[in-house]
Formats: sequence, C-alpha cells, structure tokens
Amino acid sequence: MSNVDLSVNIGKLKLQNPVMLASGTVGYGNEISQFTDLSKIGAIITKSVSLKPRKGNPPQRIVETSSGMLNAIGLANVGVEQFILEKIPFLREVNSTLICNIAASSIEEYVECLKILDGQDIIKGFEINVSCPNVKEGGLVYGNDVSAVGKITEKVRAVTDKLLIIKLSPNTAHVSDFALVAKKEGADAVSAINTLVGTAFDIYTRKPKIKNITGGLSGPAIKPVALAKVLEISRKVDIPIIGIGGIMNWQDAVEFMICGATAVQIGTVNFINPNAGIEIIQGLQEYCTKMKMQSISELTSSYNLE
Repeated sequence: MSNVDLSVNIGKLKLQNPVMLASGTVGYGNEISQFTDLSKIGAIITKSVSLKPRKGNPPQRIVETSSGMLNAIGLANVGVEQFILEKIPFLREVNSTLICNIAASSIEEYVECLKILDGQDIIKGFEINVSCPNVKEGGLVYGNDVSAVGKITEKVRAVTDKLLIIKLSPNTAHVSDFALVAKKEGADAVSAINTLVGTAFDIYTRKPKIKNITGGLSGPAIKPVALAKVLEISRKVDIPIIGIGGIMNWQDAVEFMICGATAVQIGTVNFINPNAGIEIIQGLQEYCTKMKMQSISELTSSYNLE
C-alpha cells in the first residue's frame, strides 16, 4: 500500500479521497450498495430532495446519445419527511460522508428544506441545485440569474453552519460570475458543471425521444465543456471546485484536478460500472505514486498554461 495522502479538504469538511458520487446517479445510496463498497468513497451526494414528494416527468425520461445520455427525470423524489424516515437509517450504516442535494422551486422552499435537514447529524453538507435544466418551474431561471443564485446562497447560508456547495449551470456565458457571487454570499464550494441542455428526435415518428422534449446531457460528450468551466472558475475565483462532467476513469479525474478541481463527482459512469468510484480511487493512488506526489491535493490547479 502506498503512503500517498488522498484526503482533500472542502471548506471545513475533510474527505478521505476526492471521489464523490454525483446526485441522482446512485439514488439514495442503497440502490448501488450491493455493487460497490460505499465506505471507501469520498462522499455520496443524495439524489435531490425537495420539501414535498415529486413524481417527476412522465417517461420516456432517459435516452442514450452519442457518448452520453439525456435525462429529464424532473427531480422525482420521496420528499424530505420520507427521506428522513426511510433513507437516512440506511445511510447511517454506510460509513461514508453524506452530502444532501436540495432542489426547490422557490427560495422559501430551499430554506425550509434545509432547516428540516440541518438537524440530521449524519448529513455533513448540502449541495444546492440551482441549475437543473429539466424542471419547468424555474430551474433555468435560477441557474442563469446571478442575483437569484446570490440570493439563494445568502438565504440558505443563514440557516446552516454545515458545508454549503452551490451546483452551477453550464448554460451561461460566464460561469465564474456565478462562482463569485456564491463565494461572496457564503458558499464553501461550487460544483461545476450540471448537465447541458440537449434533445434527440426519432427520425421516423419525428417526435422527441424524451417526453419533456429537452433533457440534461451528461457523459463523456460534455467533458471538454466541463473542463473549460472548471478552469475558468479556477483562474478567476478563489473557491474550492468540485469537478463534474463525463468522468469515466482516473485519467479524467486527474485532468479535472489539474484544471482546478479539489474533488470530483462521477455520474453517468455509475450506470455502466457501479464500481467505477473504487477503480478511480485506486488509479489516483497509483498515479500519485508514479508521479512521486505525497498528497493528491498537490494536483489541484497545477495547470501549466505556458
């Protein structure tokens, strides 16, 4: 076993390694637990929780595309009360760091949801979803409005001392403006990026393949876009970045860290290989040993733009 230090710090929270499971790709953790050892993962981010249960969008809700997939789940979830009753007991047993993703269609709802969950000691932090492109009542509006993102950050910061991450939308001209306002209003970190807006059509029926018409595009197809957004934030804003977008292996994770990420989230790959997180952690360890690095955090923002 090598003696590379894989731990990373995001705000006040220390993770055993930089690999996190992205919201919405592993349900509430129990869905993936028989295929991988969750206790070895840096952090699990729950699928979005909202104040009241949501049925989400009608199917078809997921469709494969070239090098990726479109999803328009519509943030279907059990609601905050059922989440505490049904999902928290399992997550307590897992022995991984738990971060709760919160979705809402009003600022009041974000605050209310956070207040209820803040008392759960197992939850170590919150990721605020301001940018989901598949929610009809304002997902795009919040994520693409700098002052709205600032307002949400300010209001939720006021009700929790736990780690606060703002998940940013790539569907904007300057993502760094959003990272800047998140930092100014008290966020500890930002996640970049959420899905890109995409669509796909059946050429015979001429109908959209997704009932919602558009969905969020994820997977390897978006990686170059995500890397550019992480690099942009890293060069302009001094805030920890959690890189997301098409990470399929340890090499992708290294690339994100070089571009400025302190940690990474894996999403689409979980559908293909539920054990990808563990494999990426092992790959990072071997890479650091080979590169004679004592600590993986040395990688963050180590880019050479000469």
